[in-house]
Amino acid sequence: MSEQAPAAGAKRRPSRKVAEGIVVSDKMDKTVVVAVEDRVKHRKYHKIIRRTSKYKAHDEKNECGIGDRVRLMETRPLSATKRWRVVEILEKAK
Repeated sequence: MSEQAPAAGAKRRPSRKVAEGIVVSDKMDKTVVVAVEDRVKHRKYHKIIRRTSKYKAHDEKNECGIGDRVRLMETRPLSATKRWRVVEILEKAK
C-alpha cells in the first residue's frame, strides 16, 4: 500500500475559477471592479452573444488602475460582495 490516503476528515479544496477582464472602477480602497466578458452561443439562433459580468476583486496593494487588463482568481468571501482577488496585471492602461 504505497498510496497515501487523505487523513480522516480532511477535505480536498475544489479547483478555483480563473477569469480575465478589464478594470472599470478603482475608487474603493483595496477593491477594484472588473468587467469580464463571456461569449455564449444562443441556444435557438446559434449566434454568438457577448455577456459582461462585473466582479469586485481584492487588490491588496492598490496597484490596478482603470483600463488595466487583469487576471482574477476565485477566493473565499472577503466581504458581502467580494469573492475574487487580483492575481496579476496582464497589461497596464495606456
